[in-house]
Amino acid sequence: MTRIDAKFAQLRAEGRKAFVSYIMAGDPDRDTAMEVMKGLPGAGVDIIELGVPFTDPMADGATIQLAGQRALAAGMTLERALAMVAEFREGDDTTPIVLMGYYNPIYNRGVARFLADAREAGVDGLIVVDLPPEEDDELCLPAQAAGLNFIRLATPTTDDARLPKVLTNTSGFVYYVSITGITGAAAAEAGDVGPEVARIKAQTDLPVIVGFGIRTPETAETIARVADGCVVGSAIVAEIAKGRPVAEVLDFVASLAGGAHRA
Repeated sequence: MTRIDAKFAQLRAEGRKAFVSYIMAGDPDRDTAMEVMKGLPGAGVDIIELGVPFTDPMADGATIQLAGQRALAAGMTLERALAMVAEFREGDDTTPIVLMGYYNPIYNRGVARFLADAREAGVDGLIVVDLPPEEDDELCLPAQAAGLNFIRLATPTTDDARLPKVLTNTSGFVYYVSITGITGAAAAEAGDVGPEVARIKAQTDLPVIVGFGIRTPETAETIARVADGCVVGSAIVAEIAKGRPVAEVLDFVASLAGGAHRA
């Protein structure tokens, strides 16, 4: 059982929904990002999604693209992102961490080496958005053999014919993308999301977590009510981009987590 599996078992036992927060490793610099990361569990975050900056982030909107550019300019790399995870683990051995990114940096490092390093650092799961199910032999299956969850995205365009393929070999949870488009592009609507979550849950026992388009505590609450939890990324990254003090960023995160946990 991974930390992700254990967290969802705990949340089910407590009758609570999950709140997942995304930050970009190294944004705006390593020390600030590390301080934010260490403060997330205390702000109510159940699972941390840590972005690995990449030069061509095709799934991301302007907010996260700019965060990646800031992080790269400040010297962040895949290796240094793993070092952040290892430092986090020195003080927290229970909060699950999911690395989110693209395959190119992993491929360049070498899959076997990357997986060994990720496991040693304390990573629990991966979201690699540019590897479809047809490429499971590349990373998904080796990752699961190494004890890491491989989390797949389903979208509004994932029809009933495609969904079983998407769910095959997925573990940890299913990430449902609430809108058609890139991160930060539109607002999530519970009326649209609810039926889609039900459709996915009819074909899997995995938790379904909804992301994209959630910017306020109120939206976090309404979305979490129709799913097993929600993810907020762009709204948090936008606060970091404004140069807010870390304490203010964490207060904002706590407000979002409070919304999800009221669901």
